[in-house]
Amino acid sequence: MKNSVQLTTILFDIALSVDNSNGDDAAGGAGDGLFQDAAFYSLLTQRYSSMRPIVLRTDEVVNGISGLIGNTPLVRINSLSDALGVEILGKAEFLNPGGSVKDRVALRMIDDAESQGLLHPNTGSRLFEGTVGSTGISLATIARARGYETTIIMPDDVADEKEKALLALGAQIEKVRPASIVDKKQFVNLARHRAQAFGQSDVVHTLESSTASVDSSFSSSSTVVVLSAATEAEVKGKGSSPLDESKAKPRSFFADQFENRSNYQAHYDGTGPEIWRQTDGKINAFVSGAGKASFMPEYYHIKSLCKIGTGGTIAGTGKYLKDMEGSIVVALSDPEGSGLYSKVKFGVMYDPKEKEGTKRRHQVDTVVEGIGINRLTKNVELALPIIDDAFRITDAEAISMARHLVLNDGFFLGSSSACNLFACIKLAKKMGWCNGERIVTILCDSGNRHYSKFWNDEYLRNAGIPIDITIVQDALKV
Repeated sequence: MKNSVQLTTILFDIALSVDNSNGDDAAGGAGDGLFQDAAFYSLLTQRYSSMRPIVLRTDEVVNGISGLIGNTPLVRINSLSDALGVEILGKAEFLNPGGSVKDRVALRMIDDAESQGLLHPNTGSRLFEGTVGSTGISLATIARARGYETTIIMPDDVADEKEKALLALGAQIEKVRPASIVDKKQFVNLARHRAQAFGQSDVVHTLESSTASVDSSFSSSSTVVVLSAATEAEVKGKGSSPLDESKAKPRSFFADQFENRSNYQAHYDGTGPEIWRQTDGKINAFVSGAGKASFMPEYYHIKSLCKIGTGGTIAGTGKYLKDMEGSIVVALSDPEGSGLYSKVKFGVMYDPKEKEGTKRRHQVDTVVEGIGINRLTKNVELALPIIDDAFRITDAEAISMARHLVLNDGFFLGSSSACNLFACIKLAKKMGWCNGERIVTILCDSGNRHYSKFWNDEYLRNAGIPIDITIVQDALKV
């Protein structure tokens, strides 16, 4: 009813406008012959566009929180697109119910485990993961709905907002000092150990994700599922008949997002096809990060802003898009401290912060949480063959981009999203694109998880990291 009144008012106003523009001696009264007047349609289009109806992401009823995951919108970043003459489109993954792209991964890992009879809801089973926050939040969110408990091992320098979210979701948290992957107390290694302790057994089982839709050139990967001694015989008989869920014993499931093929598969089967459909196959490039771990000298006396990711997003999404159209450029967005940029460009996993005299025993990261890494995981290995180019993004560039987006587009995004968008600028400039070429990237999460560090000006000043919006403005200049 409200829209009908608005439309009636608009039609009357336009009628008067068109009538007045035709002059006082125009034949007939206001609106006479109106619907044959080109000016009417022009004004109607302009004014009605301001009251267009809200369009839902789906017009069907979905089943629980899992039904809300995926099918996120693809949004044009107007300020960047208009300035560069290209179409920069962001996949709004921050609209997933758990608030990040990691919802897809968590859902797929749990679905795959359940479909193979390795996990059963409401049996006292517990999920274990080593994560810097987002994957943990996603796992805890879905676990609550599926009847599982969650234990998250995380570095002690993760943003406070992520820890609070995990606690609100009922997750058990253990915080440890950032350490090298070779250290048994490193958070991923400790998560595996905690899962084994929960299972009270050294028995492990290999979970192979479905690879039906994946190119056969990709070798199969696995994740470790740790079981209680009471369930060993049951799992050895897997495949003969489904386990009676009412008789299932508690199990500990180590999600292992870094090595778990379900991570890659979530994006090959989900994110990639969605982007292809939303762009109608008209896409020139895909830009994404691949997880981060960097080193900041300890004399800064600050804790990390930048954390580890897995490589699953760029591997799965990039591979799908390449399979659909081989000419699509897949580019890596890599923050300071990550070795992936050098791996892509020079074949060596290395970052300048690791050079002699600067590397420290204990990692202290930089300003971008969620992308970049300094070791080859299974998902990173899957990504490397399809990555065409890489761009290193500084902390200052990511901070500048985030502030630019708030002021010019109204987007309040997290650090990895800002990193990805700055890489889009660098790619467009390098390719010489300015004629409407389409670059798609991932908007991983919002700024809501980054108040204490990335969006904390005082914290950044104490870290000696500049807050300068002109960095983006200069980058956009032709």
